[in-house]
Amino acid sequence: MTSQMKQEPPVESKVIVITSGKGGVGKTTSAAAISAGLAQRGYRTVVIDFDVGLRNLDMIMGCERRVVFDFINVIQGDARLKQALIKDKRLENLSILPTSQTRDKDALTKEGVEKVLNELREDFDYIICDSPAGIERGAQLAMYFADEAVVVTNPEVSSVRDSDRVLGLLSSKTARAEKADAEPIKAQALLTRYDNQRITSGEMMTVEDVLEILAVPLLGVIPESSAILRASNTGTPVVLDEPSNASVAYEDAVSRLIGEQVEMRMESDRRPGLFQRLFGRTA
Repeated sequence: MTSQMKQEPPVESKVIVITSGKGGVGKTTSAAAISAGLAQRGYRTVVIDFDVGLRNLDMIMGCERRVVFDFINVIQGDARLKQALIKDKRLENLSILPTSQTRDKDALTKEGVEKVLNELREDFDYIICDSPAGIERGAQLAMYFADEAVVVTNPEVSSVRDSDRVLGLLSSKTARAEKADAEPIKAQALLTRYDNQRITSGEMMTVEDVLEILAVPLLGVIPESSAILRASNTGTPVVLDEPSNASVAYEDAVSRLIGEQVEMRMESDRRPGLFQRLFGRTA
């Protein structure tokens, strides 16, 4: 699926941080899917890996063997931005800026991040920042210059509670928060690993419970799906992989991100068990 749907680009470029309070919620998978989805629609898009020392984005995007220079090289003046950017082979409008696997997060500086983002704004409509989980330095720098935020969370108490802390940082520790006349960061929640069966049995929180705690709009609901693991293992953003409920859910989320009105679908890729198939109960 490499065709690109042409659409009017935004008047100004937007920096969108994909963040979470807890690790393992599907944040990098979401950053890859959202950036690929935007590029599919004709927007010039770049996705940046802020997770210095771990560096997973390049593997999810399938370009790990093409990394020569990285985000830290650019910040420290060892390489030009154009040398570090990797053009996606499937989508001409998509680029990836990988990070260092050998440095620590202290290599990120506020001035360096701002300089790179300002340079990227000249060439891209959307700049997607794949934040490390948590609230430490790397995560704070990933969100500091953001115009919008997608807070990725699972329907579990600990994940939602940590996401609420991240929302607090977005409203108090960012460039927009520090300017009295600036619009606040537009934050939306992306609910991942949604499983109807586990929610019905009480193992997971309902969508309504999550939104009551976070008190932000819902960008999308991504079902628990083997398609996500398959896509990650092959270095393919899930929206470019074989059609699945998960890929459709991400495509819907991208549509909402650019302002389209799309009905929220609560679907699952999980197959019903034998008992459910026999008695027709498919929660």
